[in-house]
Amino acid sequence: MRLRRLTIGCIGGGTGLPSLLGGLKNNPWLALNAVVTMFDSGGSSGQLKDELGVLPPGDVLKCALALARNEGEARRVLLSRLPSIEHPRLSGHTGGNLLLSMMEQYSGDFLAAVDGLRALLDCRGRVWPVSVDAASICAEYGDGSVTRGEVEVDAGQTGGARVSRVWLDPEARMHPRAAAAMRDFDAVVIGPGSFFTSIMPPLLVRGVAEALAQVPGPVILIANLLTEGRGMAGFTAADAVRRVSEAIGRPVDVVVVNTGRPPEDIVERYATEHKYPLELGDLPASCEPVLGEFWFRDIARHDRRRLAFAVWAVLSERLLGSAAHWSDTVAPPVLTTDE
Repeated sequence: MRLRRLTIGCIGGGTGLPSLLGGLKNNPWLALNAVVTMFDSGGSSGQLKDELGVLPPGDVLKCALALARNEGEARRVLLSRLPSIEHPRLSGHTGGNLLLSMMEQYSGDFLAAVDGLRALLDCRGRVWPVSVDAASICAEYGDGSVTRGEVEVDAGQTGGARVSRVWLDPEARMHPRAAAAMRDFDAVVIGPGSFFTSIMPPLLVRGVAEALAQVPGPVILIANLLTEGRGMAGFTAADAVRRVSEAIGRPVDVVVVNTGRPPEDIVERYATEHKYPLELGDLPASCEPVLGEFWFRDIARHDRRRLAFAVWAVLSERLLGSAAHWSDTVAPPVLTTDE
């Protein structure tokens, strides 16, 4: 096997994508590119979007922080929220969201603001907004009802409405610089994150499917740890694979699925919110499952180090070759590397 630096695109948003980036950034053989959803309508990002007319900064900020050389200190400073007593108009906003929004207003260009923040944080990778067009995620449910906006779509399926399809309104176009970056990707990793509001939206942007069709290496999907409310009852990793494949117009080559379980009381606590461990399901024959224990702690988050090793195992086998190739007659790898 001959090592070479691989250029990798990581697509998504929310809290899942930063966790993936934070685990991968210390691998010297990876050039990381985060392609981030831009359709957040809740919390500080939604408020800044409405009040200042800026693009929602939250997901981009979290990815930049994850790639920062001194991530812990950067998070401590830029994720702190301003107190309501001293700054009543700015209360609830994080320092990082305000900084990125002010940089956008000053430069007049969101991508220039992102590049400035990346330089300030000495990021080990690039962060690309998938689009700078103003658009909202919309969903149609099984009963024919329709809702609009990230918060509302999440609330609908959490409350028991099963999502039948999602789309962006108005149609959003891929940012030209993000499209140019994707032409150099050797492989793509999608997720983890809220399925309908973090994973799917960037895949629906016009130009993304066409760009992904040109990626020579594998498309890897990181399956979530849990379902997300009553509307996703029975949803499996195989369902996620099929929906993503339909959106991007090419098969998902590999899906990484958690087989670990935290203590039973933690599982039961999530069950009270109608969130259950995501099962593998019946995968398409073209999709290879990579199974491993990625969840150990009280909060449902993938273990960064184990997830990073799992992704590297797939990339090295698929793109670099290996002394021990996995054949069709051998069971898929079960990754149980010690922390």
